[in-house]
Amino acid sequence: MVKNILILKGSPREKGNTAVLADRLAVGASESGAQVTCVYLHGMDIRPCDACDLCQESGSCVIADDMQTVYPQLIAADAIVLASPVYWFTFSAQLKVCIDRWYAFQASRWREISGKKFGIILAYGDTDLYTSGAINAIHTFETMARFLKSDIAGIIHGSLSDVGDSEKNPALMEAAYKLGQQLAGSGVV
Repeated sequence: MVKNILILKGSPREKGNTAVLADRLAVGASESGAQVTCVYLHGMDIRPCDACDLCQESGSCVIADDMQTVYPQLIAADAIVLASPVYWFTFSAQLKVCIDRWYAFQASRWREISGKKFGIILAYGDTDLYTSGAINAIHTFETMARFLKSDIAGIIHGSLSDVGDSEKNPALMEAAYKLGQQLAGSGVV
């Protein structure tokens, strides 16, 4: 069975460090037989949840924006990868607003996205996991996966300040590639 992997790119830089690592993960996954879809969130019209709770009645979000194209991709995915730079001690706004809109799945008790494999890619400018705030994003990610009764396939993170730093870190590039293989089910750990 071909695995469907969805990568949500939350960086405003299409060719920045986060995107490069996400693309490397995608190569590992597709070379291992998976179907990979990358969604670049920055240019999309995804509005914040307005807490209308109409999704609880209808089973779907009523906000007519680009999130309507992301929902079916989330549902179809066997694995979801969140890729984000760390901005102000957590995920970028682009990724966070997308995640907040997953609230629409509450009506079904999260059935559409529970039990999937999850991975995360984080790039941060500081040299420390804690002072950069990346640890906050990791804790949020771990809590989210636990809530969704989902397995964490891997956490890729690194101090990558300048554009091009990811390519200068072969170990991180290899870790992203291997996580892609793992998500595709190639058995690589």
